[in-house]
Amino acid sequence: MNDDLSKIPLVWEPTGKEGVSDRLSAHNRAVVKEMARLIKAGKRKRVTQALRRWAPVHLVDLLVSLPLKRARVLVGWLDQMQARVVAELNPSFRAALLRDATVQRLIEVLDGFEPEEAADALDDLPEEVAAQVLPRLHEREAIETLRGYVFGSAASIMSRKFVAVPPDWTVGQVTSEVRANAQAIEKLYAINVVDTERRPVGYLRLRDLLLTPKDAVVGDIMHTDFLAVGPDTDQEEVAKLADRYELSVVPVVDREGRLIGRITPKQLHQVLREEAEEDLNLMSGLPADSRPDESIGRIVRGRIPWLLIGLAGATLSAAVVGAFEDELAKAAILASFIPIVMSMAGNAGIQAATVAVQGLSTGTLKFADLGWRLTKELLAALANGAIAATVLVLLVLGVAHFASFESPLRLAFAAGLALLSVILVAVGVGATIPILLDRIGIDPAMATGVFITTGNDILSVAIFFVLMTLFYL
Repeated sequence: MNDDLSKIPLVWEPTGKEGVSDRLSAHNRAVVKEMARLIKAGKRKRVTQALRRWAPVHLVDLLVSLPLKRARVLVGWLDQMQARVVAELNPSFRAALLRDATVQRLIEVLDGFEPEEAADALDDLPEEVAAQVLPRLHEREAIETLRGYVFGSAASIMSRKFVAVPPDWTVGQVTSEVRANAQAIEKLYAINVVDTERRPVGYLRLRDLLLTPKDAVVGDIMHTDFLAVGPDTDQEEVAKLADRYELSVVPVVDREGRLIGRITPKQLHQVLREEAEEDLNLMSGLPADSRPDESIGRIVRGRIPWLLIGLAGATLSAAVVGAFEDELAKAAILASFIPIVMSMAGNAGIQAATVAVQGLSTGTLKFADLGWRLTKELLAALANGAIAATVLVLLVLGVAHFASFESPLRLAFAAGLALLSVILVAVGVGATIPILLDRIGIDPAMATGVFITTGNDILSVAIFFVLMTLFYL
């Protein structure tokens, strides 16, 4: 590509579809390619001059779209204000970008973060590196306090910045105070009302300030239907509460009930994203904290246990098949049905388990719901199983016109019955196991993937051969 910048304007085209490279517009793809070339060539001045005119959101899109090696170099070139956008990135990607940064550069970048964001970033760094960086950060005390809380707790993700007023103030006083401190207030979602001990007693919405007379007393118009969480409340539970009660901001209080922080929509969104990533990893048979930038050794250590569990399950499935060797010798046609029943059992089980895990993660499904949930899933499985079994029966009868095998009608009936039974059992297992695991304190996402798939493989093969032995052989 030509080195003349006039040929390709280094300006991001806001199409609303950025974030994934294959969705970029042709212009933006060209910009990414040119930026990567300039970064590789060490053209720091050209790149930084162009980026000074970019909106932060477009800089984020560029970092995500560049090859990781080039993105790391670019982060080292950004000034402190621009480096602030690194805090907006996915934590795993952010950790990968900062992995090879120097201690001095890490300090410069993290000093542009909010304390809670800096605490998260430090947790992603090697401990020896974090130990060198932390003492030299401007917000060291606040960051140390946040890192002292239990990882994944409400206090560890809260923002320590909030607006609080006493109930005897007037709306005019509140408005004046907010205006006077506008520089320190980044985003105002709600105004907390606290007593003399700094315990929350209510809150005001922005519309209350706009639509209420200035001489109205805060205590007379405040809303008291607030919900606060303790510092040790798990972040996933906070997200569930916010979703259930439609909260945009969740106050955090200490053990004496005093307001110490707030969890903003941005932090709630990040929690939901992290929990979804963890569940996806667990459902895929990976460690919850798996990341794309892991070393080969960590990849092997994290995945081999799950692969060995799958191997053990497959061995048991093979042992079940071997136990029916005589039946297979009598009718070799039975072997052709084994992949069908195993696949259908796996799919049906995963579907039921995934819905159960989603319900548990959002708080819409509890252990007390096990009865109706299982009944509902089994009724649906009965309908789906009947349809699938009918299709299989018709297929067997259709094949019987072209291939010769004994008692095709009886074989079709037995195969259809076996498939229906397998689907019912698989759905029952898939819908039940996540709820039971959640009841005993184990992440229900672990139920899917290896465990349910392997378990259903063993059960489906056993059920298939038992029913074929009874109704066909």
